[in-house]
Amino acid sequence: MSTVVTYEGREASDAPQLAKRIIIGDPLTSQQVDEQLLPKRMALPIFASDALSSVAYAPQELLMILLIGGLAFLSFAPWVAAAVVVLLVVVVLSYRQLIKAYPSGGGDYEVASKNLGEIPGVIVAAALLVDYVLTVSVSIASGVDNIISAVPELNPARVEIAVGFVILIVIVNLRGVREASTVFAIPTYLFIGSVAVMIATGLIRTFLGDPPVASSAEFAVHAESLTQAAVILLVLRAFSSGCSALTGVEAVSNGVPAFRAPKIRNAQTTLALMGTIAALLFVGLTALALISGVHYAENPCHLIGFDCTKPQPSLMAQVAAATFGAGSIPFFIIQAATACVLLLAANTAFNGFPLLGAVLSRDGYAPKALNTRGDRLVFSNGMILLGIAAVVVLVIFQANLTTLIQLYIIGVFVSFSLGQIGMVRHWKRLLRETRHRPLDEVAAQRRSAHIGLAINTCGATLTVTVLLIVTITKFTHGAWMVFFAIPILAVLMMGIKRYYRDVEHEITIDDTTHFGSEGDVAIVLVSKLQKPVIKALDYAIAANHDKTIALHIALTPQDGEELQKLWAQHNIPVPLVIVDSPYRTFAQPVEQFIKQYRAKHGPSVVTVYLPQYIVGHWWESFLHNRRARRIANQLMLVHGVTITLVPWLLDSSELIYGRRSRPVPGQERAGRPLALYGGSTGGRRAQRPQGPPEAG
Repeated sequence: MSTVVTYEGREASDAPQLAKRIIIGDPLTSQQVDEQLLPKRMALPIFASDALSSVAYAPQELLMILLIGGLAFLSFAPWVAAAVVVLLVVVVLSYRQLIKAYPSGGGDYEVASKNLGEIPGVIVAAALLVDYVLTVSVSIASGVDNIISAVPELNPARVEIAVGFVILIVIVNLRGVREASTVFAIPTYLFIGSVAVMIATGLIRTFLGDPPVASSAEFAVHAESLTQAAVILLVLRAFSSGCSALTGVEAVSNGVPAFRAPKIRNAQTTLALMGTIAALLFVGLTALALISGVHYAENPCHLIGFDCTKPQPSLMAQVAAATFGAGSIPFFIIQAATACVLLLAANTAFNGFPLLGAVLSRDGYAPKALNTRGDRLVFSNGMILLGIAAVVVLVIFQANLTTLIQLYIIGVFVSFSLGQIGMVRHWKRLLRETRHRPLDEVAAQRRSAHIGLAINTCGATLTVTVLLIVTITKFTHGAWMVFFAIPILAVLMMGIKRYYRDVEHEITIDDTTHFGSEGDVAIVLVSKLQKPVIKALDYAIAANHDKTIALHIALTPQDGEELQKLWAQHNIPVPLVIVDSPYRTFAQPVEQFIKQYRAKHGPSVVTVYLPQYIVGHWWESFLHNRRARRIANQLMLVHGVTITLVPWLLDSSELIYGRRSRPVPGQERAGRPLALYGGSTGGRRAQRPQGPPEAG
């Protein structure tokens, strides 16, 4: 028979906990998890902000690469942009199939693991984790770029601003998915609406014969001399940079569990909306940039006539200024909305990374701590880890968007490619399994499988092709670091898996496990005869062991003699054993005593009681040598030994617990009032009782 007890208490209201509650809010119960699920209108800004924000920098990167060859190369831009849109449509359709087949939230990792094997699955997971870190870094760097485009004076504080935004987004996400979606919904929809209005305004002006003109249209460009092969590589490199518009498409497939029911349909609808909006904004911005004559160079000094000591305005800033006028209210609205959505695009990673980390943790490829929900029912450990990693990347690369973007897209297309190949094998296996079943039973299933196979085959072909292009064109521009990081992370995850597997094998119960030991002895370690020691003795006596021994490790003979006198003087009802330690060690003499005792009395179970101070101020921990902890850590390596730490709360501990704890051991069981000995109802300087304490 078992009994289930539910704890409904709340944490102590000390200063640290109060600060935590102010920052992330009150804790939620596990039963409230369904209340945190998202409807489509709130899921769109949460999961699509990365893909939607990509249109703010993808056209800029595309045109920037083409401009290396000179102004004439901008004629390739419409065709490159069209290829990017086709790829986006195919990938969105492919991920709709993936959501239907694998709605558990594992995404490409689950698909690759189940259809291609363990190693491809781990590689996909490593690529996704790296990509999520770079998503945060690139989004924040791009957002800061747009802020600096509006306020150039902030350029010297670029890195500090970027790090501050990462910390802010971590805090918002720690408050919970639902609250984060509320915060992020307004900027995301404002961005979509304002950019759509800008595109419409610019196109209408163009049709009316008054096309917008960008501030950089007057600048000529120092073009590099290129061979025919170099021209092809340049166009392919521009295509690969434009493909950054596809980043974040996979986020919806990884976040299906966060949707309200019906989860699959809502996730597929959100993905379709995201793809449609992203494609329209990407095409519109690219068209406006070409119409207004935006010239954005990889090296600003290559723009003839431009003062390259100043930061180069972003493509979005130039288009907004050309359409509405620099310094106008719509211009600042566009810049503010773009900066916000770019900064909040990092939020996509703060949903995908923790969810993937939890899946990897359940499968044994990541530390178990990543599968733990925090107070607000989010996987807070994963969020904090992602935030730290993003800050490190931003500091190392000085929040430079042009440098970071070169690292960004590799991980995306590694996971895209393996995920799509895995889906092809999934549909083929499903067709084989239903081949010999009656057609009337499986007709709809086979029709769906054929459609899925066609879509995912096309997706696999295109994503593998793009992966090769991206690898060739970006490898020497920094992408080699991603190819270096992914295998290292994959090997690390495989090592974690083997470790957990070995531990599980080691602790699994078997028929050789037996119960029962001969003897039960308690050893109370005594340094000086003080209240914490008396409390430990009282606990040991109350536990009713077969035998209780007080053990003193004497560093000098004088220490032992003095303690013996006090022991006899206070009439302590526990035998005292003194062990000399000429080399001034503590754990080794205790271990030796235990071995000698067992050799004489048999294989007894030994419980070692260690008094330990509990303090309220952080600095007090440096004033106590923490000997009990060190002894406990060493004695835990001795077989058959159990460690019991007996806390003694100093007066300063009231800062933690909101109360003083000064009862003398045994007084409650003896029926004596607490105030007599200066307990929790007594004063701070209670008088010590004259007689020996009640030992129970």
